[in-house]
Amino acid sequence: MIKTVYFEDDVVVVLDQRKLPGEVVYEKLDTVEKVAEAIKLLMVRGAPLIGVTAAFGLAMAVSQFKGSREELKSYFKQAKDLLASTRPTAVNLFWALNRMEQVFNQYAGEDVEIIKKKLKQTALKMYEEDIKVNEAIGEYGSELLPVSARVMTICNAGAAATCGFGTALGVVRAGFNKGRVDKVWACETRPVLQGARLTVWELIQDNIPVTLITDNMAGYVMNLGNVDVVVVGADRIAANGDTANKIGTYSLAVLAYHHNIPFYVAAPLSTIDLNIGSGGDIPIEERDKDEVRKIKDFYITVEDVDVFNPAFDVTPNHLIKGIITEKGVITPPFSEGIKMLKGK
Repeated sequence: MIKTVYFEDDVVVVLDQRKLPGEVVYEKLDTVEKVAEAIKLLMVRGAPLIGVTAAFGLAMAVSQFKGSREELKSYFKQAKDLLASTRPTAVNLFWALNRMEQVFNQYAGEDVEIIKKKLKQTALKMYEEDIKVNEAIGEYGSELLPVSARVMTICNAGAAATCGFGTALGVVRAGFNKGRVDKVWACETRPVLQGARLTVWELIQDNIPVTLITDNMAGYVMNLGNVDVVVVGADRIAANGDTANKIGTYSLAVLAYHHNIPFYVAAPLSTIDLNIGSGGDIPIEERDKDEVRKIKDFYITVEDVDVFNPAFDVTPNHLIKGIITEKGVITPPFSEGIKMLKGK
């Protein structure tokens, strides 16, 4: 299993995903500022992994605290706010930080060393929980796949986006282990190429047959009759089932709908934000224009051309056949199913 984040001598260590697949490099992040920067620069990416990494960073920050208990609350808030400012769309980030804050508040009256211990334990528990959640998502999702399924996906919702196994790729892995997956069509996922760099790399590690295509080939491949199901991850799901995921997901959903191909979202319940009524209220992050102007260090267009670079788009719920979670598959009407599963 790919190890994406861990503690080493109370320092956060992460897999630098910017360097994959060419190099497998782990970076030690010894300050909360470095953890925040790693999340912002996509050294760490994928909604579930961002959340757990932020929890690790917050636990590390508190472990380094040297002041009095009275000063700790302000210090904690400053570190939490810094991490929360890194990526606006992925709700798992805020879910994880709020969970850490609840633990902090619960033990605020205790000795500082006890607070440090409890926060680290909580971060490690989130890590273990994420793997189990992904495995459960994979189990539920694999039952939806036809025999010899040809699965299309976009971006990377695999082990690299989580603490292990993956969400959308967790469904693929579980299905492949049951003999239900024939191959995967991986969309390259411009502009940062997470599909080409990460999804292809992961699947090859597991000997799962994969074919890489550019994003604008998806419709043609569907029209040829070569896709049975589309499975994607999510960065935030609204209370009505509208789903924000990597840019290009909406286009894939429209194409799947036109070709009568089932389109599934695979995500933990923590990705569902009941405070967001519909997709129009989900904040969409816009990133550096050079992500589009360049590939690696090389300009592929006029250097100062204006660029629109949203990192995510929103797929409306009527295009989604089901949302695969660790507690089961939510089907339309999504609002009712989401309330029921989130309440369990």
